[in-house]
Amino acid sequence: MSDLNKLGLADARDALRKGDTTSKELTEACLKAIEGAGALNAFVHHTPDIALDRAAAADTRLKDGDAPAMCGLPIGIKDLFCTKGVPSQAGSRILEGFLPEYESTVSQNLADAGAVMLGKLNMDEFAMGSSNETSVYGNAVNPWRRGNSDAALTPGGSSGGSAAAVAADLCLAATGTDTGGSIRQPAAFTGTVGIKPTYGRCSRWGVVAFASSLDQAGPMTKSVRDAAIMLGAMAGYDPKDSTSADRAVPDFEAALTGDIRGKKIGIPREYRMEGMPEEIEKLWADGTAMLKDAGAEIVDISLPHTKYALPAYYVIAPAEASSNLARYDGVRYGHRAKLDAGDGITEMYEKTRAEGFGPEVQRRVMVGTYVLSAGFYDAYYNRARRVRTLIKQDFDTVFAEGIDCILTPATPSAAFGLGEMTDADPIKMYLNDVFTVTVNLAGLPGIAVPTGIDKQGLPLGLQLIGRPWEESDLLSSAYALERAAGFVAKADKWW
Repeated sequence: MSDLNKLGLADARDALRKGDTTSKELTEACLKAIEGAGALNAFVHHTPDIALDRAAAADTRLKDGDAPAMCGLPIGIKDLFCTKGVPSQAGSRILEGFLPEYESTVSQNLADAGAVMLGKLNMDEFAMGSSNETSVYGNAVNPWRRGNSDAALTPGGSSGGSAAAVAADLCLAATGTDTGGSIRQPAAFTGTVGIKPTYGRCSRWGVVAFASSLDQAGPMTKSVRDAAIMLGAMAGYDPKDSTSADRAVPDFEAALTGDIRGKKIGIPREYRMEGMPEEIEKLWADGTAMLKDAGAEIVDISLPHTKYALPAYYVIAPAEASSNLARYDGVRYGHRAKLDAGDGITEMYEKTRAEGFGPEVQRRVMVGTYVLSAGFYDAYYNRARRVRTLIKQDFDTVFAEGIDCILTPATPSAAFGLGEMTDADPIKMYLNDVFTVTVNLAGLPGIAVPTGIDKQGLPLGLQLIGRPWEESDLLSSAYALERAAGFVAKADKWW
């Protein structure tokens, strides 16, 4: 078989079980593709030895007939997941040289299922960003290009390296994390599928924390079926994570009937933003028509507190970040600044953090510290928490009225150029999360599915939001949308 790296998880699994290829051959094809894709800057820590060792072990399991669905499949791991003995920097200088002595639960679950780790993937520093431009490793680059232009585009953020690697066929799938849209937005920008499961479905243990009440790991894949396969391997209860839900993991792949006859799909009127590009409006209308043609009932719904979601998110997330990032002080691990004679512990903290944290991380830590400070805690943080409760109640109300899924755009635009949004106003960048943050604030599952191409030839995605813990139903609806859209476009290779 040629072009093995272009396979998805389901096709590669079937090929392995038929004996048409081996995990070693799949892995070598991906390693070769990675070697030739330096221009994308997607993989930042390479682990070919680990990959080939795991591939050999997977081939043995496959021969013995002891092969879970992910066995032998080569994937990339976002740099936010701690991986034993492998650099895990969260895209930050402050964790330079950090080699964990332990494995995150999600990456361990994947390893136990026989998945092959090819290396660690680029990301925005501490997952703070929507364009992968805050990384200590430099920008990740989208494999897609606008028309005949050779301008470099963002793959989205923070899981930009994961999205670029999957879209460019450097790996069969990748892990991502989503705090305010960091799986779904990059998936939409790169023509791939990304699902953020219900908060608590995947363990956060061993995942470097950004905002602990919002962070959730999920898969980034080439198809909805692949997302179902990988989520099944990643998910599960973890007693080491107090926010992990003690719930059985369904067979997500078996639930992919794609039969949505009689399902009620909600269209929230508040997501019709002023100034929304015509192409996004049309994409949404087309997606709605596709689901209706597949037998779903389309229902106009109201989520009245949506307009407060973005400001509430940008109070809560920085507040939790300022608390989580307080541990990076130059004392125990990671980077420590050189000190002058007479410098004390305060100077060590100040110099280490000034050198180790990039500007966006510093901005969010300062905002978070401010909103948690005496005199502002009630005015900002507690008020944002109350708004968050109202946002969750909006979703609870529509689900109680029988809505099965909610269809919205995934992003307000197609991928933009690197450097186009990094001006003096960070709010422009934050607006990229306008359709995704509500899902994190409410703890719901959401999936981005590629459904169209804009006039410049760039992929566009729609988002489906599901009921809590009903990823099976969400994936089946997404499968119906995927089949109706028939999106098969790939980026022309230039790298």
